[in-house]
Amino acid sequence: MTDLRKLLAIPHDRLDAINAVLLDPDSRVMNDFLAVVAKYGTPEEINRKHRESRKLDNLLKKVEAKNADYVKDLKWLMEQRDREAFTTVAAYRTRVLGARAKGMTFADDFAVTIEASALQYFPWIRPMCERAIKDGTLVPGRFIAVRKMKESEEDGDLPAIVAALDIMGCSFVETLDTKGTDGSNPHLGGPATITGYFGGIGQPNDHALMWLDEFLYYYTNYGVQHVLNFNAGTILLAFLLYRLGVDINFKISVYFGSDNPYHALWIMTMAKLFSRDDGTTPLIGFNWSNSINNQTMELTAQFRKALGFEDVVRFEHHIVETWKSIVIQPYDRRAELVEIAGHVANISAKHEGGDVEVEQTRAHPSDILEYFRDKKEVIESGDWDNMQLNFMDKVDACNHTARALTEKGLSFIAAQRLHR
Repeated sequence: MTDLRKLLAIPHDRLDAINAVLLDPDSRVMNDFLAVVAKYGTPEEINRKHRESRKLDNLLKKVEAKNADYVKDLKWLMEQRDREAFTTVAAYRTRVLGARAKGMTFADDFAVTIEASALQYFPWIRPMCERAIKDGTLVPGRFIAVRKMKESEEDGDLPAIVAALDIMGCSFVETLDTKGTDGSNPHLGGPATITGYFGGIGQPNDHALMWLDEFLYYYTNYGVQHVLNFNAGTILLAFLLYRLGVDINFKISVYFGSDNPYHALWIMTMAKLFSRDDGTTPLIGFNWSNSINNQTMELTAQFRKALGFEDVVRFEHHIVETWKSIVIQPYDRRAELVEIAGHVANISAKHEGGDVEVEQTRAHPSDILEYFRDKKEVIESGDWDNMQLNFMDKVDACNHTARALTEKGLSFIAAQRLHR
């Protein structure tokens, strides 16, 4: 076995060959990549534009231009945060455990990020926060948005959500429009051509560069730093962009179908290869396929740590899913999370649906396909309130996971500027 293992060592001349391709001035793929970047300036200029666009005052100006009522809600949110209206972590633990909480030591080194998906519309934020204040519950520490970016930009939701999540101290990730449902493959349609999608989500030909261009647009204009990534080509482009010095982040999407430790090793090997001299990588989230088990994360955690990524690359795992259109129900991985949370670090517990016992009673249960609906059509159909209720069910499910972790002496990360 030792002799066989030695055969796996990669000779230095292999790296020289890779560098020769990357540095070749006649390489069309590299020149096309650099040309997209150059549209936005040098890496230093791109980062400066990002920092300016992410400042709260500048975000509020963008919101004001689109929807002044949103500014009122953002100021309300800041007021509630500043007067410490939300429960503290200590008070939450006491509410769950009673007097036992004072004598317990919680596993803060293995804190699980509480995550809700998808936060589609800004007007859902205030009701969520009002309920948290009223009931002494938690606002999740991480959110995913999967709405059409141009639509969200036009009605002011995009800058308002970026501002709100910064105010709350939440991490979040956006989904760009170049995501395979934009007609990138003209030969594929709906269910009748579903097997055509099995080879990938759909970013053929020049769509990888279109994704890069779109990312840099929102990075420099709205401060969007963290997006979904589900194509091997765009993953490489993100690594290259970060290597140039642009401070973007991305997470592997569940749509990429990463379902075993060898797949993860391949991605993290590339992350290490293109990491910066300080050891950082733009890969900060790894959303597993729904099919994995705890052993998959345990095995991957071993080489994640060896590569220096334990504190950098978060494992994102679906605890519950939308009731319709994605998995066979019932689907509930909360008990498995509690089993692994005490010994595998940096996990995010993602709640894409409500709890099973709640979803099956809803006249309008959550549906993953609703992420792709136009806002106008949602309102005209009368489903706006239904979808907001679905979102609130997801937040409730987040709280149930936080309770389950707390009862076992485990720790969680909720909205860090709200829950002190």
